[in-house]
Amino acid sequence: MNFRNLAGLMVLMFLLPRQNMAQRAGIAVSEINSVSFFPIVDEGKASPIYFDEKDAEVVKIAAEAFKDDIHLLTSITAPVFKNNPALSAYPIIIGTLGQSFYIDQLARAGKIDRGTLSGKWETFSVSVIENPVKGVKRALVIVGSDRRGTAYGVFQLSRMLGVSPLYWWADVKPATKKSLYIKAGQPLVESPSVKYRGIFINDEDWGIQPWAAKMMDTDVKDIGPKTYAKIFELLLRLKANYIWPGMHPSTKAFYHYADNPVLAGKYAIILGSSHCEPMLRNNVFEWTENFEHEYGKKPGEWRYDLNKNEIAYYWTDRVKQAKNYESVYTVGMRGIHDGSMPGPKDKNAKVKLLEEIITDQRTILSKNITKPVNSIPQIFCPYKEVLSLYQAGLKLPDDVTIVWADDNHGYIRQLSNAEEQKRSGGSGVYYHISYWGAPHDYLWLSSISPSLISYELTKAYQYNADRLWVINVGDIKPAEMETQFAMDLAWNVNQWKPENADQYTESWAAETFGAEFAKPIAEIKAVYYRLAQSAKPEHMASVNFKNVEAEERLAAYQKIYEQAKNLNDQIPARLKDAYFELILYPVEGAMLMNQKILYAKKSLILAANGDQSALTYSKKSRAAFDQIQLITKKYNEEIASGKWNGMMSWKPRDLAVFKMPKVADSVVVEPLGTVAKTESKIIVQAAKYAEKSAPKGLTLQTFSGLGLGGYGISIYPFTFKSIDETALQNAAFTVYHIDFKTQGEHQIEVKCLPTQGVNNGIKVRYAISVNNDWPQIINISPASENNTWKQNVLQGYASGITKHEINKTGKSTVKIYMLDPGLVINQLEIQ
Repeated sequence: MNFRNLAGLMVLMFLLPRQNMAQRAGIAVSEINSVSFFPIVDEGKASPIYFDEKDAEVVKIAAEAFKDDIHLLTSITAPVFKNNPALSAYPIIIGTLGQSFYIDQLARAGKIDRGTLSGKWETFSVSVIENPVKGVKRALVIVGSDRRGTAYGVFQLSRMLGVSPLYWWADVKPATKKSLYIKAGQPLVESPSVKYRGIFINDEDWGIQPWAAKMMDTDVKDIGPKTYAKIFELLLRLKANYIWPGMHPSTKAFYHYADNPVLAGKYAIILGSSHCEPMLRNNVFEWTENFEHEYGKKPGEWRYDLNKNEIAYYWTDRVKQAKNYESVYTVGMRGIHDGSMPGPKDKNAKVKLLEEIITDQRTILSKNITKPVNSIPQIFCPYKEVLSLYQAGLKLPDDVTIVWADDNHGYIRQLSNAEEQKRSGGSGVYYHISYWGAPHDYLWLSSISPSLISYELTKAYQYNADRLWVINVGDIKPAEMETQFAMDLAWNVNQWKPENADQYTESWAAETFGAEFAKPIAEIKAVYYRLAQSAKPEHMASVNFKNVEAEERLAAYQKIYEQAKNLNDQIPARLKDAYFELILYPVEGAMLMNQKILYAKKSLILAANGDQSALTYSKKSRAAFDQIQLITKKYNEEIASGKWNGMMSWKPRDLAVFKMPKVADSVVVEPLGTVAKTESKIIVQAAKYAEKSAPKGLTLQTFSGLGLGGYGISIYPFTFKSIDETALQNAAFTVYHIDFKTQGEHQIEVKCLPTQGVNNGIKVRYAISVNNDWPQIINISPASENNTWKQNVLQGYASGITKHEINKTGKSTVKIYMLDPGLVINQLEIQ
């Protein structure tokens, strides 16, 4: 073949109705033909799809999915050919460099730039080639450097054409199009920012597991191959490659169903296991429940110092079983489930035992996998108590990837210091957008904002945590948008930096629902995230709001619910289900939870003061409680014709917060309570400073959507060296002019995002001075998991309180110095 290399295309991000195109940087998908466009569907016919049958299975899966996507968009079915040398006039060619004779002929002829692909990880190129051979006018070529790269190129093009990655998981049905064309430009070449990118299906007992048992894998009544096929397709459409499968007691081990790992291999999904599942073993099921069935005897104690041989044998069997599947092995050891490693009580002895365990695990890997152990992907996750063992001096092999964990509430506990960044294994992040545990779960709704996700993961990336990101997404639903954001960020970390991450929702809404709905949806979600920052719906019983705050909160929720409900009337019928799942249910659910809790509290206060309106608020609380159950019933039984039956629970773990709270049943004749005196406060948004200054090379940045009140200020980039307390002249600072009405002692509370120090030993400090008095140094990051930390993550802020003597009325100057990376200041409250 004699091909001539011309043009390509780039990624869809926005719909531009006036041009009838999806476009980025001048490259477009169009529904109107032009002389140089490539016709995907034209005059009722679809261009044929070609791939090499010897290419990877995932390439075949992607090609067939692309055919289905074209049909979903146009009701036209594209022919699919395997190994057919006779190309049509307008062929769509899909293949992997070195694995496809179509692609290799193009490469040999110099029509594909081999240098942009060869040896690269998960890189793809999409291009339009003019007059490649006699009889072929124009070819659309999707080529990958490896099997996943090819699949990502295909699914990126599908996304560009208008098929959402959530088309199945959130019922996002695309608009019907009569024709589809590609406008040529420069070839699109993309590769990921983070090497391993994926999700953890977790705490699945009230969502995806009962749903899968009822609606998908009805034969095994569990999360099985039919469910995982849909999960793996979703991952490919999100350009993700990695999974920690579900592992709770409700779910049998991933490897228990023989078709599961086979399916992962076909979809090219890399298998991993969580922080408490060493060597791909699900201990909750495989050690506790199934060991006797597998080995014909009951297991001994889960203690490596006492039962080393049996545990090592158990691990070895899994490595033998998994060695032909692409995997990342978790090394180390914890309890059978999410608990500390049984063994010696002395911390140093535990460290030595853990070192022995990791050494033995690596020996198992080297004996059973035919490549050097330092080239077998391995991770060590210093999660919860394991971090203290690592900090106590654990010696970790250089090639093992450290996967740093957040505190389960979205704030990363530690990142690699300068020496750790030199390790060949690099580092990554385990991050939660769903959680079961202390101080309180959040398993019902998804309310961690893109701004916070971007701030924490971008910070991690700047500390070279680019090897592996795994996101705890719970049941996937209802965290679809936040999951998509995290994977979009992992693919291109520079696209959604903290300074523009708040704009993601509008971009996503344009892609998902259409440009005309993007701005109002973004406005609704912005308030939804802001309100959840100061108390997630699941945390409402754990945070106290003053009366004024409660009223403001109720009004804000009512407003966005009315906006969401009114917008629902305008949403096209094809997207009604998607809108309910992605927007209306979480907004209404969050509003109702706030009404239930806050009206109940108000009824008790009013009743104690003899106010007959107390009973009205009791009724409102009960009505909200009942309505939560009704909308959840609708989610499960009516939306998408009952497709999601069993997925949504209104009371995960049946926690007290989900139950009907105590309300006033009667009103006392005489008032018993007293109305608390309201203290006068001056509240200043940190972003409303009068002056600011930052050292050369640093920027004092305002981040929208980040933290309490919806705005935060922080220093960017995150990698600056902490400022010594004796060198405040070198620190970035902000200045506020405050009008004090009285002299004497005043208190200033500085409310900050509850972040943690970037490295072991690093604090999160600010210094504050009023009218040039001696600066006071405050560290807002408490010891992990103490009572202060618990309250911080529930209320969405950490704070420092200082006292200052004000010797004049009128304007005073408050100066705040920012001393450590990761400090985000949101508000000043002065009284």
